[in-house]
Amino acid sequence: MPSFSPECRAFLLDVARTAQVAAVRADGRPHVAPVWFYLDGDALIFTTGETTVKGRNIARDGRVCICVDDERPPFAYVQSRA
Repeated sequence: MPSFSPECRAFLLDVARTAQVAAVRADGRPHVAPVWFYLDGDALIFTTGETTVKGRNIARDGRVCICVDDERPPFAYVQSRA
């Protein structure tokens, strides 16, 4: 697992942010949903129910992408893929 740079860590820990997690539906279409997370070392941790669309998609196909953005100018984001 790649590590976050000090700048990315500061961005992720600066204020409470909402992340968007994208997972793959059974038919190949993307499914994007908001999640709230915390940083544990270099892992972005979030929870979801195993019977939710997001939970079923991740259990079936572990490919996910998480994007955490800053909605304030000058705008920024951090993206992590697994």
